Amino acid sequence: MSNPHLVLLPVLVPLGGGIIGLLLRGHHRLQALWSLGAMGAALAFSLALFAEVWQRGAPVVFQSGGWPAPFGITLVGDGLSALFVVMTFIVMVAGVIYALGSRDAVVGYPAFYPLFLTLAAGLAGAMLTGDLFTMYVFAELLVISGTMLTAASDDPYGTEAAFKYYYMSLMASFFMLLAVGCLYVAYGSLNMADLALRIAADPAAPLLLPAIALLSAVFMVKSAVFPFHFWQPDFHAAAPTPVSAMLSSVVVKFGVYGFLRMTTLLFTAQAPMIRTILMVLGVAGILFGGLSAAATHNLKRMLAYSTLAQVGFVLVGIGWGTSAALVAALVFAFNHSLVKSAMLMIAGFVASRAPVKSAAFDVVTGVGRALPAAGCLFFIGGLGLAGIPPTNGFISKMLLFRSGAAESHIGVLLLIGSGGALSLIYTMRAFQQVFWTPAAAGDAVKPAGDSLLAPALLIGLVLLTGFWAAPLVASAQNAVGWMLAPHIYIHAVLGG
Repeated sequence: MSNPHLVLLPVLVPLGGGIIGLLLRGHHRLQALWSLGAMGAALAFSLALFAEVWQRGAPVVFQSGGWPAPFGITLVGDGLSALFVVMTFIVMVAGVIYALGSRDAVVGYPAFYPLFLTLAAGLAGAMLTGDLFTMYVFAELLVISGTMLTAASDDPYGTEAAFKYYYMSLMASFFMLLAVGCLYVAYGSLNMADLALRIAADPAAPLLLPAIALLSAVFMVKSAVFPFHFWQPDFHAAAPTPVSAMLSSVVVKFGVYGFLRMTTLLFTAQAPMIRTILMVLGVAGILFGGLSAAATHNLKRMLAYSTLAQVGFVLVGIGWGTSAALVAALVFAFNHSLVKSAMLMIAGFVASRAPVKSAAFDVVTGVGRALPAAGCLFFIGGLGLAGIPPTNGFISKMLLFRSGAAESHIGVLLLIGSGGALSLIYTMRAFQQVFWTPAAAGDAVKPAGDSLLAPALLIGLVLLTGFWAAPLVASAQNAVGWMLAPHIYIHAVLGG
């Protein structure tokens, strides 16, 4: 007998932890340790949910207030959402660990850790909800938390970056409300399982195509998909390191999650059209992101542009739409979250030891020569981004390229292969400049800086999931099996 409350706890625990954290605002160390405990508990509950879904072989559904779907608010833990929530909290726990060892002034603000917990709750809720309007509410919680954490950054451009993120997200929120309105007017429901049935029964409703276009724009903004990416480099470069590491790794996966739900549950008849657009934009993002990362002047901006390229690989997998390609997309999304958060933390660590705290290449050049441990971690992370063994990035790209070759997508494979080569070029160039090139005369490395514990743990997972990828691949295959059989999700939510 399943416990439906397991699907509620990954949302409730960090949200409640943030509220209690506010009460501890006068006791910074206690508040920080409490936040780590709350985030760790949320990870434990997300793993318990994942295990329950796996062992039960069916989604875990919680009907809020006892109201049956589609009348009440439904939370659903299936193979996709449970896997993504585990991914989220692994990285979020590492983010809190990094913040505990960070010397940024922002981590000492009374609202920092409560907002960090709220960010995690919003992302988990957006991925576990079975209702589009509730997804909008959780997405707003995510936006408000991310905006405030960025605006409080030590970086002088933090406020500007926060405004850019907020107004882009405000536009996306407006689009999402319009999409919700279109679907409700056309079908009289916002429960995703119920909507899937009603859309399949009446795919010619006049407001359906506008709703699809609006939702696509929403998830493109959330994932900074080309050409909706222009806010992202400034935002991630200026945000505090523990925040940018979250936003560029797991928060952007909200859009990926949205596209997966659109193409495998809500709009299955229109999925070929959506997938074609995603594949084209994915290839464009891979090339544009790779070229931009190779040409930028800042280590964090380089990694932000790299996210644009790496998300492009995931979109190509979704665009191909086969079972093997979707498995590759899920594995790629999970692995990228580990690698990218670790790389941004290493960039923050190096910046904290620079003579002037900055990730600009003209400041951090040569700083890493005195930091060999960070150099080793950055080198392994760079191999992960480029898809070189023995990292998990190799597993991701191998699965993706194999799925493309099976369908004879030779032209696309050549294009995205060149994007993979760009990844190796810009990461190794950055490694050489930061950790190999001698520093300018008189530029002394600070004797202390941020802690390297969190990125070391994540890089350890990068290697572990490279050497032992079978559990992750099996989990992705299980999730894709359910995604391609949407009646499993629909039956679990609606019954009958």
